[in-house]
Amino acid sequence: MRFVWDQQKEATNLAKHGVSFTEAQQAFDDPQAVVAFDPQHSGPRELRWWLLGKVGSRVMLVRYTHRPGGAVRIIGAGYWRIGKELYEEAQRKV
Repeated sequence: MRFVWDQQKEATNLAKHGVSFTEAQQAFDDPQAVVAFDPQHSGPRELRWWLLGKVGSRVMLVRYTHRPGGAVRIIGAGYWRIGKELYEEAQRKV
């Protein structure tokens, strides 16, 4: 999987949430990751998604979209309580 992102956006995310987009890539390695459509931030030109995946012992929420050529563009990432709750709820349903 190939990842791309805006470096300035990554710097802002790192300062605000303490997560680099390089670290965020690790969430995609979780075989039990949960993907959800983000209708609130999607539009006619771009569909956005959430991925909830474990990085170490914590659940990270990564906001992303797909780019032409198969790239995944990371938009934001962080460790938020809602992400952990949604991840754990999805795991109980399996």
